Amino acid sequence: MGDSFTEGVGDPGPDGTFIGWADRLAVLLSDQRPEHTFRYANLAVRGRLLDQIVEEQVPRAKELAPDLVTFCAGGNDILRPGSDPDDVAARYEAAVADLRATVGTVLLCTGFDTRGVPVLRHLRGKIATYTAHVRAIADRHDCPVLDLWSLRSVQDRRAWSEDRLHLSADGHTRVALRAAQVLGLTVPTDPDQAWPDEDRRSPAEMRWENIHWAREHLVPWIGRRLRGESSGDNVEPKRPDLLPL
Repeated sequence: MGDSFTEGVGDPGPDGTFIGWADRLAVLLSDQRPEHTFRYANLAVRGRLLDQIVEEQVPRAKELAPDLVTFCAGGNDILRPGSDPDDVAARYEAAVADLRATVGTVLLCTGFDTRGVPVLRHLRGKIATYTAHVRAIADRHDCPVLDLWSLRSVQDRRAWSEDRLHLSADGHTRVALRAAQVLGLTVPTDPDQAWPDEDRRSPAEMRWENIHWAREHLVPWIGRRLRGESSGDNVEPKRPDLLPL
């Protein structure tokens, strides 16, 4: 359940649909539990705010009655000007309590550390506050936590797609591996291992990349916000039913 992060934006598959960390986690879970009939649904839709996720996805998740739910929400709210992380966290906790009443395990996700991300680094304090709330909510409701703030490997630029707002395929893979670890699975590689080589871009190359990113991605993103539009308008969940992989 969630937004573009869980839908898998930034990690396109061969058929044009997104894969993402949740799909990759589902494969890891299925591979390690062959004795069970494994089924998986993905209700996440890009651009969704917390209240939309609660309204659209929570009832469906409860109806499906899964053993495990991943609940990553609130990030788009925190990025909006004037949002209050305390208020978002209060609404988030109400949804967690609702899910915990019917679902055995609810995995919660913290925010990423945005200190190295242009523009978003100025929101680092709000994101950190919300992350602290998520961890406290997890403690109160006995939920495992996918702590993205502490995952150092996603601080590298190669963990992010060209738009710098969504993970790359490699970034999604590392998050899936960390999620599997949190759930007690044995994983083939360490998600926090160092990248194979250093970033060798020159300062001039970095400046050009920043200009290109602002023109191609930041300006359109701001424009959608000003027009009240969402990248998820008219988008449906890619996997709304519990189905075998």
